[in-house]
Amino acid sequence: MSDITIVDIAKQAGVSIKTVSRVINREEGVGPATRARVEDLIEKLGYRPNVSARSLSSRRSYLIGVVFMRVGAYHYVGEVQVGAMRACRRAGYHMVIEQVDDPGQARGPGLEQALKAGRFDGLVLTPPVCDDPEILAIIEAQGLSYVRVAPDRDFGRSPYVFMDDQQAAHDMTARLWDLGHRRIGFIDGPADHGSARRRREGYMTAMAERGARVKPEWIAPGDFMPLSGLEAGDRLLGLPEPPTAIFAANDSMAMGVLSAASKRGLSVPGDLSVVGFDDGPLAESSWPGLTTVHQPIAEMAEAATEMLIEGFGDPRFRSRTAARQLDYHIVERGSSASR
Repeated sequence: MSDITIVDIAKQAGVSIKTVSRVINREEGVGPATRARVEDLIEKLGYRPNVSARSLSSRRSYLIGVVFMRVGAYHYVGEVQVGAMRACRRAGYHMVIEQVDDPGQARGPGLEQALKAGRFDGLVLTPPVCDDPEILAIIEAQGLSYVRVAPDRDFGRSPYVFMDDQQAAHDMTARLWDLGHRRIGFIDGPADHGSARRRREGYMTAMAERGARVKPEWIAPGDFMPLSGLEAGDRLLGLPEPPTAIFAANDSMAMGVLSAASKRGLSVPGDLSVVGFDDGPLAESSWPGLTTVHQPIAEMAEAATEMLIEGFGDPRFRSRTAARQLDYHIVERGSSASR
């Protein structure tokens, strides 16, 4: 119902236009019951605020920037966009994607100009952007509020959303051990991703707790892309005593391992168990289906965007430490089995 206006909402809710405006703009001065009634009507009637009109009557642009360092793990990027978009639509904001191709491009006038031109009210930062001190300094110098997704350091610097990558990787490794696997290989992620480091640490911790000595050759480098999974899988399966199970730090690399196994005529999971991390569409559509850790990517982006929008107008927001943790779970499919 595109012809629904703020006046209609006010009349049906039995409140003033100013009260409806305060609810839409997330301002204080509205009681919980009244706010809930207005929000229910907005949702029921399908009212969508006019961003241009709102920006003219306030100091806000109603634009949220979502920043990526590189577009490579397409499922991750897509899920972040879906989650951020959901939160933006509920609050009457628009989402804009900003991509930084490499660190050199980010650390200079290019990023400053992009942020100024974007007229963003605030930013959602994804890894590894969220951990780059120079990028954060540029953002802070412009007075922009931001919320980080899965940061690896400086946790008191801003609000953030995360899941426990280390514990999730620990649990997946322990599951493989319980299935009887003792030679468990691991494919690492990019060096600049804190989540990759935490997943490797979870793997190492689980192996150490079980008295296993992880040989250096059991850990192969990767970059979260399928080709690196294929190359790392070839390397691990070419060892004199190859692993009986391989844990890839994301699903895309696990797909590469499945290809490496097929190239060598190995059966999955008969000869080799393969597990991943993310639970994207590839995990369901591969053959066999991939056992993996379900990471709530869209939900983390949605929560980060909500935290950002909730903080507008609050002068304590930039200095307040706030964190929200979301849960993970292991999804068992056909790519892993008892040894």
